[in-house]
Amino acid sequence: MPRGPGSAPPDALQVADRFHLWHGLGRALETCVAAHRECLQTLTPHQPKSASTPQEGAELSGRRTQRKKAAHALVHELLAQGYSRRAIARHLDWSLNTVLRHAGAAHWQDTLRTNRPRPAWLDPYKPYLVRRFAAGCTSVTRLHRELLAENAPVSYQMVRAYVATLRATPLQPPPPPPSVRQVTGWLTRHPRALSEDEHAARKDALARCPELDTAAEHVRGFGEILTNRLGPTLPLPAWIEAVDASQLPGLTDFALHLLRDLDAVAAELTVHWSSGGTEGAVNRIKKIKRQLYDRAGFPLLRKMILLQ
Repeated sequence: MPRGPGSAPPDALQVADRFHLWHGLGRALETCVAAHRECLQTLTPHQPKSASTPQEGAELSGRRTQRKKAAHALVHELLAQGYSRRAIARHLDWSLNTVLRHAGAAHWQDTLRTNRPRPAWLDPYKPYLVRRFAAGCTSVTRLHRELLAENAPVSYQMVRAYVATLRATPLQPPPPPPSVRQVTGWLTRHPRALSEDEHAARKDALARCPELDTAAEHVRGFGEILTNRLGPTLPLPAWIEAVDASQLPGLTDFALHLLRDLDAVAAELTVHWSSGGTEGAVNRIKKIKRQLYDRAGFPLLRKMILLQ
């Protein structure tokens, strides 16, 4: 007796589709990321650009350059003639330290002195002052009291001088926080498909939110189950139990939903059959229907499906 449409033989095996499983996981993860979007708002403000310092060995201009070159050449010429360093200092009426500096330099640029700033007591607290200044606190008195509350060995004059530099140097606007869809894409895409900037942004986002870090581990585990088709070992029930224990919004509902069709999901991880071909045909029909913009009836849709 022929079976009607939509019926199936009693011994038919239902197999889930890998695409929809991963797509469902992505939508569940997007819900989880949206629930923790506040963690993505905490950004470290950029510090102001520091004034550029001249590099060692940089070319100088003017009379100083000529004097440096001539002095370096003269000292090395006298050394080649057999003069000692003390004899050169007496002959040129220079100090011994000046002669030693030119004699020990392979190039005349190496004789230039670089003014390196000495470490100050305020240096460890400058990032804190930058964050507070970017947050809108510009009162020197208040900032000084906050540092004293942390037992910082700084004076009022130190804080006032650094705040003056912050006011004179505009702060770079911080980049906007990543969107929920961006973070979801970083966690669901293969690590090899991410750029270096995306890797750094992904690491920063996970470091700010332990819940998202746990969600990333669950996504990676589910991806390994799908990719490696772990049918014989079937670690899916253990994965569902771990996700249920974490109580992450979106992911927990997705994991518990898999229990309803656990046999179909397990079959997808075991047998080589898949409903991917059927789903692809359905998507092709949906695409053709969208191209018609609902301006044609079923006969035209049927002809286009048969012709393509």
